[in-house]
Amino acid sequence: MTRDLVHKIDPDGAEARARARRSDRRVEIRHRDDSMAQLAAELPAEVASTIYARVNRIARTMRSRKEKRTMDQLRADVFAELLLGERTGAPRAEVFIHVAADAALGITDRAAELVGHGPIPASIARDIMKQPNSVWRKVITDPASGAPLDVGRSRYRPPAHLADYVRVRDRVCRMPGCHHPAQCADLDHNRERVKGGDTSCQNLCVLCRSHHRLKDAPGWKFDLNRETGELTITTPTGRSRTTKPTPLFPASPQQARAA
Repeated sequence: MTRDLVHKIDPDGAEARARARRSDRRVEIRHRDDSMAQLAAELPAEVASTIYARVNRIARTMRSRKEKRTMDQLRADVFAELLLGERTGAPRAEVFIHVAADAALGITDRAAELVGHGPIPASIARDIMKQPNSVWRKVITDPASGAPLDVGRSRYRPPAHLADYVRVRDRVCRMPGCHHPAQCADLDHNRERVKGGDTSCQNLCVLCRSHHRLKDAPGWKFDLNRETGELTITTPTGRSRTTKPTPLFPASPQQARAA
């Protein structure tokens, strides 16, 4: 919350710090016990997010009933194979960056959002947009609430339009405190299809794989309100927390009053 507020109050300072920090990029090795070591990279957020998304996507394609490795182990092995050049033809990965139209055109410097990370300066978002491999997609939002209404369908290898909409709406895993990006997570039918649940945005939400599995653990309860989109999660001890998709962009005071 503090980081988001800083970007709103002092966008110039946020941009200057972001530009300066990019010169600090580096790779380090940290030797651990038991014949292990940690390889750490300090990278721009969009680069690190893309690397993780690619590794995660490949690892997920390797899951099978015969596969004994955990997802953490698969991601570690895929990461090593990619760096050592032992894996070729790996699928591309995606990261989502939401940029307001006025910021994309350079009219304002309203901060953009890198899903799973948080706000990034508008100028850096524009730099990413200009890259030859970037794909632009139109997202129509409600002027009063800022919530997404529709997602443009023109894109590279488009998945189901409904899945696109739910991932843009939720942006990250809906478990409170989890920031796992939607493009690396599962789409969950809140009410299972075998129990009459429909495949609609009112019955779908984003959950990362671990929290998706937690839904079926004894004592846990996940309730998605079809009208408001609020997801209430109740733990085995009876404590409840509720999350609701946040608007892509805040509505202006004039639009909010008109609504």
